[in-house]
Amino acid sequence: MRARGLRNLRAVLAPVASGMCVMAATAAVLVPALVHETGPAGPARHSASVPAAPHRAPRPAAAPAAAKCTAQNAAESLRPSSDDGAAVSRIKEKGQLVVGVDQNTYRWGYRDPATGKLAGFDIDLVWAIAQDILGPDPDVVFKAVPTAQRVPALQRHTVDMVVRTMTINCARKAQVAFSTAYFQAGQQVLAPKASKIKAFDDSLRGKRVCTAAGSTGESELRAQRHGASVLTVPNQLDCLVRLQLGEADAVLTDNALAAAQAAQDPTVELKGRPFTDEPYGVAMNQDDTDLVRRVNKVLDDYRDGGSDSPWMRAYRTWLRADLPGISGPPSPEYSD
Repeated sequence: MRARGLRNLRAVLAPVASGMCVMAATAAVLVPALVHETGPAGPARHSASVPAAPHRAPRPAAAPAAAKCTAQNAAESLRPSSDDGAAVSRIKEKGQLVVGVDQNTYRWGYRDPATGKLAGFDIDLVWAIAQDILGPDPDVVFKAVPTAQRVPALQRHTVDMVVRTMTINCARKAQVAFSTAYFQAGQQVLAPKASKIKAFDDSLRGKRVCTAAGSTGESELRAQRHGASVLTVPNQLDCLVRLQLGEADAVLTDNALAAAQAAQDPTVELKGRPFTDEPYGVAMNQDDTDLVRRVNKVLDDYRDGGSDSPWMRAYRTWLRADLPGISGPPSPEYSD
């Protein structure tokens, strides 16, 4: 192991280091409830567990719906509505919103060492959704969900929704429902600045490329390795750790996440250009159509206001330093 890499790790990953250790030890299971929080600025009440909905076997996806999905229309979702249906009523009756999130990804979902609370672009969106459904100072239960456990958590109703840089695509829409896209990213390679790796191309031949299990990066690598060997880990931050320890030569992930990792470690950089479209959406159980429409209503409000919209304020706070030049959110697309 490289001493310099370990020093870097301790110095620049302080916001997420404790979460990283938890996730590495619990790769195959859903982590218990992280914390109850009341309001974005309210006091946190730590909890070891939270009552969960009864276990349900994953429901098979309807074949016609899956057949209609294409790369061109995958980001389409249901039109927004503020009406309360079964899912929204269930959340109101519980008096809390249970959300699957990341606690390891700087800028998106990570534990702020100054406050001890979760923070980031995705976390801001969770609060907007919770306030719309539950009112001021909502009770939100955050659950850390490994990448490969996002779909099972939704299918079993362990969480009400997942807000965790989750790409909308047809394979996933056959299993869960999505909101309209709230961010547009793309797959890109992350590697040490001194590396001869140039992009997602044959310069990866003979290299060890790390990606999160169950991610779109893993799908791309399985389809076309460019002569590389594939290393999978439970969470994307684990790849940066492997890179710093010399156990991987490159990382493949969304450029939005790679930029956040580069912000944590100045010895690495993005290589080449994004080569896929990765629209992020809020994921929900397929039965919860009223919740999908409600979240889309929140997203409409979140985008509204031009340069002073809540979306743009969150972008300037969390992402602009590492992903400059974005003029606004992706436009919503609807299927009905």
